[in-house]
Amino acid sequence: MTNENKYNLISRTKKFGKTVIIFASKIPKNTITLPLISQFVRAGTSVGANYHEADNAESKSDFKHKIGISCKEAKETSYWLKMIEIACPALKEEIIIISREAVELNLIFNAIIRSCVKNI
Repeated sequence: MTNENKYNLISRTKKFGKTVIIFASKIPKNTITLPLISQFVRAGTSVGANYHEADNAESKSDFKHKIGISCKEAKETSYWLKMIEIACPALKEEIIIISREAVELNLIFNAIIRSCVKNI
């Protein structure tokens, strides 16, 4: 990832969503993993969808709300990755990489929220 893309949250969240989709397609499908995959994909792709909405917010309050949702979805993505790791321990290495990005995004969104609170 170039430095430009590292700080461009539109690109970064899009790449994260793409990574989520590609990884989800690698998870073996069975009665245990199917609901985990569904929840994981919803949460992981929602991070970027809500950030995109925040980028076009109608007010500071709307912006903060959408960033808050992105923050929560990043945290939820981390949770589903932990559940997938329990169900599919062989995928641990990839899970670690995706989890790291989910945590970083969560931290970034938390910092943005804190900044919004100071400026409102």
